[in-house]
Amino acid sequence: MLLRHTPKEITERSALTINPAKTCQPIGAMYAALGIHGCLPHSHGSQGCCAYHRSALTRHYKEPVSAATSSFTEGSSVFGGQANLMQAFSNIFTVYNPEIIAVHTTCLSETIGDDLPQIRKKAIAEGKIPEGKYVISASTPSYAGSHVTGFSNMVKAMTELAEPTGKKNGKVNLIPGWVEPCDMEELKRLSKLMGVGTIMFPDTSGVLNTPLTGEYKMFPDGGVTIAELKSTADSIGTIALGEWCSGDAARELDSKHKVPCKVLDMPFGLKATDRFVDALHKMAGVNVPEEIMVERGQLVDLISDMHQYFYHKKVALAGDPDQLIAMTEFLVSIDMCPVHIVTGTPGKKFEKRIKELTAGMPYQVNVRAKGDFFLLHQWMKNEPVDLLISNTYGKYIARDEDVPFLRWGFPILDRQGHQYFPTVGYKGGLRLLEKILTLLLDRKDRDDTEMKFELVL
Repeated sequence: MLLRHTPKEITERSALTINPAKTCQPIGAMYAALGIHGCLPHSHGSQGCCAYHRSALTRHYKEPVSAATSSFTEGSSVFGGQANLMQAFSNIFTVYNPEIIAVHTTCLSETIGDDLPQIRKKAIAEGKIPEGKYVISASTPSYAGSHVTGFSNMVKAMTELAEPTGKKNGKVNLIPGWVEPCDMEELKRLSKLMGVGTIMFPDTSGVLNTPLTGEYKMFPDGGVTIAELKSTADSIGTIALGEWCSGDAARELDSKHKVPCKVLDMPFGLKATDRFVDALHKMAGVNVPEEIMVERGQLVDLISDMHQYFYHKKVALAGDPDQLIAMTEFLVSIDMCPVHIVTGTPGKKFEKRIKELTAGMPYQVNVRAKGDFFLLHQWMKNEPVDLLISNTYGKYIARDEDVPFLRWGFPILDRQGHQYFPTVGYKGGLRLLEKILTLLLDRKDRDDTEMKFELVL
């Protein structure tokens, strides 16, 4: 394999990315849009762009992803895509009848300079958008940011629908960040156990993890409704999970509608889940039920029982900023050592946060924002690790370096289950640790001599 030629010697690269640890903004925007009930995402660009975005999501979630496109041709690329988008509004509402269209830009439309808010106003004025239907839009050029920033921009656009009535609804807005549909279900389950009414947006549960019933539905039953999005302005507060994915939307509701917000780390692991549960407890003024305390105790019990197998095991990580921050804290809390950490999303704040979380490590910690898998591989060649955690694309490095590999994050293309089995919360923490422990002990069994090959731990 070509990876065998990855050199150990690291040279600084300022204008070259090799095997990027990210994908493009429109994919994130499309995923967020799918979390609105009755929504048809729309890619304002060429057919090829839209096909790639749909394909990337379909390959990860193993579900059909519907989306429309402005179908740019050479003429659109020169003179602008306004006419195409206006025609698209008419066609989409006539043929598919969605509740809302969520438009995201592409490199092509951004380079031309199409003004989506202006086009939307013109469409409303000319009756292209029917009464009671909605259009929101987000700027998501692929040549900037990553799928994480595209997701964030579309979630922020959802707050445009918020309409205060002057009467509080007693609910908490919950912005989950880019997690799996099953993770969103788990967050709602924890909230329900505490007796807290929530409005989760986006919400892809019931959209991208639906059962196979044999009945076709253009728009699945799941997703946050337009009525709920309007009601977010009347909520008692907002809990945003993940600064990169959810922070901007939460602050927008605070700024425009005085809905107080709290931005937390994603609840992967013990401490981050504790903070999430505590925030719900304080914001809604409710008690934490015994059932949740039991789940927490089970996670603590597993950590205690298996601590010797986690202790000082070195880990390499690649993924998205919000997920990596929470995962790093979790690994440090069980005395594992995340020593190489890479995200493809730009932002020096990420590097600073990781360095704070790993300040007491007994090993040197390498961290890079706007990094790539090539750099991660070079770090691993210079400082070998016991475990690699990343999306599917890490499998090549894991095979080349003969390292146990945990698939986690986006995209996962060659395994199933991630959309059905949560990794957030205390239950999710148990699953994460079980998967990590299995990988480490399988490796131990493989490498042990006959003298150490034990039946009982």
